[in-house]
Amino acid sequence: MEILKEISAYLQQGRAPKVKALVQEAIDAGIAANVILEEGLLPGMSIVGDKFKNNEVFVPEVLIAARAMNQGVAILKPYLVEEGVKAKGTAVIGTVKGDLHDIGKNLVKMMLEGKGLSVIDLGVDVSAEQFVAAAIENNADLICCSALLTTTMNEMKAVVEKATADGIRDKVTIMVGGAPITQQYCDSIGADYYAPDAASASDIAIRVCAE
Repeated sequence: MEILKEISAYLQQGRAPKVKALVQEAIDAGIAANVILEEGLLPGMSIVGDKFKNNEVFVPEVLIAARAMNQGVAILKPYLVEEGVKAKGTAVIGTVKGDLHDIGKNLVKMMLEGKGLSVIDLGVDVSAEQFVAAAIENNADLICCSALLTTTMNEMKAVVEKATADGIRDKVTIMVGGAPITQQYCDSIGADYYAPDAASASDIAIRVCAE
């Protein structure tokens, strides 16, 4: 359908007013909300994610595209609820305790939402207790921890330990990322996945939720 291709194209350009107008037009034309989401908005965001991974676009372009996507999704929300469309999974995300950096975390959040996941954003300076409590409360599939400071990395280990202590370790996948984090560090603390960038994080997340 031509209109769905247009939605995808305008989303990639970050043209939010155009995306909103076309989403409404598609609804008025009787196209199901989940079809607009699955064949218009999500593919557009997916292309942006791939381009970001390949250094063809950068953070500002991703943020603008994500804003356009969010405005389109806002129109679809009531219809998706009516159609009984469920999110593909649930992720709890935050920057760990002692760390106030949020650009990377926000980028990952947008990429996860761009894959059709429901994301509970706990913000910055989030303790292990808060991560695990939110995961339990929202029956989350994933806990995503971000850190930019080497001094705050150890809080990620605390998240793994807290999830184990509270009996949810086998039910939740823990993903870590941020400038000082490596695969080696991820393995050493017993986390499940390390993601080097936001696009990779969203690919891992959707794979985990599909399993």
